[in-house]
Amino acid sequence: MSISVSHINKSYKTVKALQDISFEVKPGELFGLIGPDGAGKTTLFRILTTLLIADEGKATVAGFDVVTEYKNIRNSVGYMPGKFSLYQDLTVEENLNFFATIFGTTIEENYELIKDIYVQIEPFKDRRAGKLSGGMKQKLALSCALIHKPKVLFLDEPTTGVDPVSRKEFWEMLKRLQEKGITILVSTPYMDEAALCDRIALIQDGKILEIDTPEAIVRHYPKPIYNVRANNMYQLINSLNTYEFNHSVYPFGEFVHYTDRRTDFNPKELQAYLESKNLLNIEIEKTKPTIEDTFMELAKS
Repeated sequence: MSISVSHINKSYKTVKALQDISFEVKPGELFGLIGPDGAGKTTLFRILTTLLIADEGKATVAGFDVVTEYKNIRNSVGYMPGKFSLYQDLTVEENLNFFATIFGTTIEENYELIKDIYVQIEPFKDRRAGKLSGGMKQKLALSCALIHKPKVLFLDEPTTGVDPVSRKEFWEMLKRLQEKGITILVSTPYMDEAALCDRIALIQDGKILEIDTPEAIVRHYPKPIYNVRANNMYQLINSLNTYEFNHSVYPFGEFVHYTDRRTDFNPKELQAYLESKNLLNIEIEKTKPTIEDTFMELAKS
Protein backbone atom coordinates (compact mmCIF):
# COMPACT_ATOMS: atom_id res chain seq x y z
CA MET A 1 0.00 0.00 0.00
CA SER A 2 1.17 3.56 -0.70
CA ILE A 3 -0.49 4.79 2.51
CA SER A 4 -1.55 2.68 5.47
CA VAL A 5 -3.23 4.23 8.52
CA SER A 6 -4.11 2.08 11.52
CA HIS A 7 -6.05 3.27 14.59
CA ILE A 8 -4.65 6.81 14.64
CA ASN A 9 -5.73 9.04 17.53
CA LYS A 10 -4.73 12.66 18.16
CA SER A 11 -6.00 15.15 20.73
CA TYR A 12 -5.29 18.79 21.47
CA LYS A 13 -5.95 19.08 25.22
CA THR A 14 -9.70 18.31 25.47
CA VAL A 15 -10.36 18.31 21.71
CA LYS A 16 -10.24 14.92 20.01
CA ALA A 17 -8.99 15.85 16.54
CA LEU A 18 -8.72 12.26 15.25
CA GLN A 19 -10.50 9.22 16.66
CA ASP A 20 -9.47 5.69 15.66
CA ILE A 21 -8.70 6.54 12.02
CA SER A 22 -7.87 3.57 9.75
CA PHE A 23 -7.70 3.30 5.94
CA GLU A 24 -5.39 2.32 3.10
CA VAL A 25 -4.56 3.97 -0.22
CA LYS A 26 -3.46 1.78 -3.11
CA PRO A 27 -0.50 2.65 -5.37
CA GLY A 28 -1.59 5.03 -8.13
CA GLU A 29 -4.95 5.75 -6.48
CA LEU A 30 -6.58 9.18 -6.24
CA PHE A 31 -8.08 9.06 -2.75
CA GLY A 32 -10.21 11.86 -1.32
CA LEU A 33 -10.65 12.87 2.32
CA ILE A 34 -13.98 14.68 2.34
CA GLY A 35 -15.26 16.77 5.21
CA PRO A 36 -15.91 20.29 6.54
CA ASP A 37 -13.45 22.60 8.29
CA GLY A 38 -12.51 21.18 11.69
CA ALA A 39 -13.13 17.57 10.66
CA GLY A 40 -9.48 16.58 11.25
CA LYS A 41 -8.19 16.53 7.67
CA THR A 42 -5.19 18.82 8.19
CA THR A 43 -4.16 17.08 11.42
CA LEU A 44 -4.12 13.75 9.59
CA PHE A 45 -2.10 15.23 6.71
CA ARG A 46 0.45 16.65 9.16
CA ILE A 47 0.84 13.22 10.78
CA LEU A 48 1.29 11.46 7.44
CA THR A 49 3.84 14.02 6.23
CA THR A 50 5.82 13.63 9.53
CA LEU A 51 5.11 17.15 10.81
CA LEU A 52 3.11 15.89 13.78
CA ILE A 53 3.21 12.71 15.90
CA ALA A 54 0.00 10.84 16.66
CA ASP A 55 -0.94 10.02 20.26
CA GLU A 56 -1.78 6.44 19.30
CA GLY A 57 -1.74 4.22 16.22
CA LYS A 58 0.61 3.57 13.33
CA ALA A 59 0.95 4.81 9.77
CA THR A 60 3.22 4.15 6.82
CA VAL A 61 3.73 6.19 3.65
CA ALA A 62 5.52 4.73 0.62
CA GLY A 63 6.43 1.77 2.82
CA PHE A 64 8.09 3.90 5.53
CA ASP A 65 6.97 4.36 9.14
CA VAL A 66 5.94 7.97 9.81
CA VAL A 67 7.84 8.08 13.13
CA THR A 68 10.95 5.94 12.78
CA GLU A 69 11.59 6.53 9.07
CA TYR A 70 10.46 10.13 8.71
CA LYS A 71 13.52 11.19 6.68
CA ASN A 72 12.73 8.62 3.98
CA ILE A 73 9.14 9.87 3.83
CA ARG A 74 10.20 13.49 3.41
CA ASN A 75 12.24 12.51 0.37
CA SER A 76 9.41 10.39 -1.07
CA VAL A 77 6.38 12.69 -0.80
CA GLY A 78 5.17 16.03 -2.11
CA TYR A 79 3.05 18.16 0.21
CA MET A 80 0.87 21.11 -0.71
CA PRO A 81 -0.59 22.59 2.50
CA GLY A 82 -3.90 24.38 2.56
CA LYS A 83 -2.32 27.79 3.11
CA PHE A 84 -0.01 29.13 0.38
CA SER A 85 3.40 28.61 1.99
CA LEU A 86 5.95 29.44 -0.71
CA TYR A 87 8.31 32.38 -0.48
CA GLN A 88 6.23 35.36 -1.54
CA ASP A 89 9.24 37.61 -2.14
CA LEU A 90 10.87 35.11 -4.51
CA THR A 91 9.85 34.88 -8.15
CA VAL A 92 8.11 31.86 -9.65
CA GLU A 93 11.39 30.55 -11.07
CA GLU A 94 13.33 31.24 -7.87
CA ASN A 95 10.80 29.30 -5.78
CA LEU A 96 10.95 26.34 -8.12
CA ASN A 97 14.76 26.34 -8.23
CA PHE A 98 14.89 26.59 -4.44
CA PHE A 99 12.73 23.50 -3.92
CA ALA A 100 14.57 21.55 -6.61
CA THR A 101 17.90 22.34 -4.91
CA ILE A 102 16.61 21.21 -1.49
CA PHE A 103 15.87 17.78 -2.96
CA GLY A 104 19.13 17.62 -4.90
CA THR A 105 17.55 17.88 -8.33
CA THR A 106 16.91 20.49 -11.02
CA ILE A 107 13.93 21.83 -12.92
CA GLU A 108 15.33 20.30 -16.10
CA GLU A 109 15.70 16.81 -14.62
CA ASN A 110 11.99 16.41 -13.81
CA TYR A 111 10.57 18.96 -16.24
CA GLU A 112 8.41 16.35 -18.03
CA LEU A 113 6.52 15.74 -14.78
CA ILE A 114 5.59 19.38 -14.24
CA LYS A 115 5.53 20.52 -17.89
CA ASP A 116 1.72 20.57 -18.28
CA ILE A 117 1.42 22.73 -15.16
CA TYR A 118 4.51 24.89 -15.50
CA VAL A 119 3.83 26.04 -19.08
CA GLN A 120 0.78 27.87 -17.72
CA ILE A 121 2.85 29.91 -15.24
CA GLU A 122 6.10 30.15 -17.23
CA PRO A 123 5.08 33.52 -18.80
CA PHE A 124 5.11 34.87 -15.22
CA LYS A 125 8.37 33.20 -14.13
CA ASP A 126 9.93 36.56 -13.16
CA ARG A 127 6.91 37.67 -11.12
CA ARG A 128 7.05 37.44 -7.33
CA ALA A 129 4.92 34.63 -5.94
CA GLY A 130 3.02 37.02 -3.69
CA LYS A 131 1.77 38.91 -6.75
CA LEU A 132 0.23 35.86 -8.46
CA SER A 133 -3.51 35.19 -8.69
CA GLY A 134 -5.03 32.38 -6.60
CA GLY A 135 -5.06 29.95 -9.51
CA MET A 136 -1.44 30.72 -10.45
CA LYS A 137 -0.28 30.35 -6.83
CA GLN A 138 -1.97 26.96 -6.80
CA LYS A 139 -0.11 25.85 -9.94
CA LEU A 140 3.22 27.08 -8.59
CA ALA A 141 2.69 25.27 -5.27
CA LEU A 142 1.84 22.06 -7.12
CA SER A 143 4.94 22.40 -9.33
CA CYS A 144 7.13 22.84 -6.24
CA ALA A 145 5.54 19.79 -4.59
CA LEU A 146 6.28 17.70 -7.69
CA ILE A 147 9.77 18.92 -8.62
CA HIS A 148 11.54 15.97 -6.90
CA LYS A 149 9.25 13.34 -8.51
CA PRO A 150 7.49 12.13 -5.33
CA LYS A 151 5.87 8.71 -5.01
CA VAL A 152 2.96 10.11 -3.01
CA LEU A 153 1.38 13.56 -3.29
CA PHE A 154 -0.53 15.16 -0.38
CA LEU A 155 -2.85 18.04 -1.26
CA ASP A 156 -4.64 19.68 1.66
CA GLU A 157 -7.72 21.57 0.39
CA PRO A 158 -5.86 22.71 -2.73
CA THR A 159 -8.85 24.41 -4.38
CA THR A 160 -10.20 26.40 -1.43
CA GLY A 161 -10.67 30.04 -2.44
CA VAL A 162 -9.93 29.33 -6.11
CA ASP A 163 -12.32 30.27 -8.92
CA PRO A 164 -14.41 27.51 -10.58
CA VAL A 165 -12.40 27.50 -13.83
CA SER A 166 -9.11 27.05 -11.96
CA ARG A 167 -10.70 24.33 -9.82
CA LYS A 168 -11.68 22.40 -12.94
CA GLU A 169 -8.21 22.83 -14.47
CA PHE A 170 -6.59 21.68 -11.24
CA TRP A 171 -8.53 18.40 -11.14
CA GLU A 172 -7.68 17.76 -14.78
CA MET A 173 -4.01 18.17 -13.82
CA LEU A 174 -4.44 15.67 -10.97
CA LYS A 175 -5.89 13.08 -13.35
CA ARG A 176 -2.86 13.49 -15.64
CA LEU A 177 -0.48 13.10 -12.69
CA GLN A 178 -2.32 9.95 -11.64
CA GLU A 179 -1.72 8.51 -15.11
CA LYS A 180 2.01 8.93 -14.42
CA GLY A 181 1.75 6.57 -11.45
CA ILE A 182 1.72 9.07 -8.59
CA THR A 183 -0.48 8.19 -5.62
CA ILE A 184 -2.57 11.20 -4.59
CA LEU A 185 -4.29 11.90 -1.27
CA VAL A 186 -6.39 15.05 -1.51
CA SER A 187 -8.65 16.67 1.07
CA THR A 188 -11.53 18.96 0.23
CA PRO A 189 -14.68 20.41 1.80
CA TYR A 190 -16.33 20.46 -1.66
CA MET A 191 -18.66 17.51 -2.10
CA ASP A 192 -18.74 17.91 -5.90
CA GLU A 193 -14.99 17.21 -6.01
CA ALA A 194 -15.51 13.91 -4.18
CA ALA A 195 -17.02 12.39 -7.33
CA LEU A 196 -13.68 12.94 -9.13
CA CYS A 197 -11.79 10.57 -6.78
CA ASP A 198 -11.36 6.80 -7.14
CA ARG A 199 -12.37 6.29 -3.51
CA ILE A 200 -13.28 8.66 -0.69
CA ALA A 201 -13.40 8.72 3.09
CA LEU A 202 -16.11 10.90 4.61
CA ILE A 203 -14.79 12.45 7.84
CA GLN A 204 -16.57 14.49 10.52
CA ASP A 205 -15.43 15.48 14.04
CA GLY A 206 -12.29 13.37 13.72
CA LYS A 207 -14.16 10.17 12.81
CA ILE A 208 -14.43 8.40 9.48
CA LEU A 209 -18.10 7.89 8.60
CA GLU A 210 -17.65 5.71 5.52
CA ILE A 211 -15.04 4.68 2.94
CA ASP A 212 -15.94 3.54 -0.57
CA THR A 213 -16.14 4.66 -4.18
CA PRO A 214 -18.27 7.80 -4.70
CA GLU A 215 -20.82 5.74 -6.65
CA ALA A 216 -21.14 3.10 -3.92
CA ILE A 217 -21.50 5.70 -1.17
CA VAL A 218 -24.40 7.35 -3.02
CA ARG A 219 -26.03 3.93 -3.58
CA HIS A 220 -26.01 3.34 0.16
CA TYR A 221 -28.37 6.25 0.79
CA PRO A 222 -31.19 4.61 2.76
CA LYS A 223 -34.34 6.58 1.81
CA PRO A 224 -36.15 8.09 -1.18
CA ILE A 225 -35.22 11.76 -1.44
CA TYR A 226 -37.31 14.60 -2.87
CA ASN A 227 -36.67 18.04 -4.33
CA VAL A 228 -39.16 20.46 -2.81
CA ARG A 229 -39.66 24.05 -3.96
CA ALA A 230 -42.16 26.82 -3.18
CA ASN A 231 -42.55 30.59 -3.47
CA ASN A 232 -40.90 31.32 -0.10
CA MET A 233 -37.75 29.29 0.70
CA TYR A 234 -37.45 30.47 4.33
CA GLN A 235 -41.08 29.64 5.09
CA LEU A 236 -40.75 26.33 3.22
CA ILE A 237 -37.79 25.20 5.35
CA ASN A 238 -39.56 26.18 8.57
CA SER A 239 -42.73 24.35 7.51
CA LEU A 240 -40.84 21.18 6.54
CA ASN A 241 -38.90 21.24 9.82
CA THR A 242 -42.14 21.35 11.80
CA TYR A 243 -43.80 18.60 9.73
CA GLU A 244 -44.27 15.68 12.10
CA PHE A 245 -43.07 13.02 9.63
CA ASN A 246 -39.88 14.68 8.41
CA HIS A 247 -36.64 12.69 8.65
CA SER A 248 -34.30 15.29 7.12
CA VAL A 249 -34.59 18.78 5.63
CA TYR A 250 -31.61 20.46 3.93
CA PRO A 251 -31.38 23.44 1.55
CA PHE A 252 -29.87 22.31 -1.74
CA GLY A 253 -29.48 25.07 -4.33
CA GLU A 254 -32.92 26.25 -5.47
CA PHE A 255 -34.59 23.26 -3.77
CA VAL A 256 -34.90 21.72 -0.34
CA HIS A 257 -33.92 18.05 -0.09
CA TYR A 258 -36.54 16.25 1.95
CA THR A 259 -36.82 12.70 3.29
CA ASP A 260 -39.76 11.24 5.19
CA ARG A 261 -39.75 8.87 8.17
CA ARG A 262 -42.56 6.73 6.74
CA THR A 263 -42.10 3.88 4.29
CA ASP A 264 -45.44 4.65 2.62
CA PHE A 265 -44.81 8.38 2.05
CA ASN A 266 -47.27 10.06 -0.32
CA PRO A 267 -46.06 13.40 -1.78
CA LYS A 268 -49.68 14.57 -2.09
CA GLU A 269 -50.00 14.57 1.70
CA LEU A 270 -46.93 16.77 1.98
CA GLN A 271 -48.29 19.11 -0.70
CA ALA A 272 -51.58 19.47 1.20
CA TYR A 273 -49.68 20.23 4.40
CA LEU A 274 -47.56 22.92 2.70
CA GLU A 275 -50.67 24.47 1.12
CA SER A 276 -52.20 24.66 4.61
CA LYS A 277 -49.15 26.78 5.53
CA ASN A 278 -50.11 29.24 2.74
CA LEU A 279 -47.20 28.31 0.49
CA LEU A 280 -47.67 28.72 -3.27
CA ASN A 281 -46.13 27.24 -6.46
CA ILE A 282 -45.25 24.04 -4.64
CA GLU A 283 -43.19 21.45 -6.51
CA ILE A 284 -42.32 18.01 -5.11
CA GLU A 285 -40.37 15.53 -7.22
CA LYS A 286 -38.21 12.52 -6.49
CA THR A 287 -34.49 13.03 -7.10
CA LYS A 288 -31.23 11.11 -6.88
CA PRO A 289 -29.16 11.44 -3.70
CA THR A 290 -25.72 13.05 -3.84
CA ILE A 291 -22.55 12.51 -1.81
CA GLU A 292 -23.55 15.57 0.20
CA ASP A 293 -26.90 13.97 1.07
CA THR A 294 -25.11 10.80 2.16
CA PHE A 295 -22.65 12.79 4.26
CA MET A 296 -25.46 14.68 6.02
CA GLU A 297 -27.30 11.42 6.70
CA LEU A 298 -24.22 9.69 8.10
CA ALA A 299 -23.31 12.74 10.21
CA LYS A 300 -26.76 12.56 11.88
CA SER A 301 -26.23 9.00 13.14
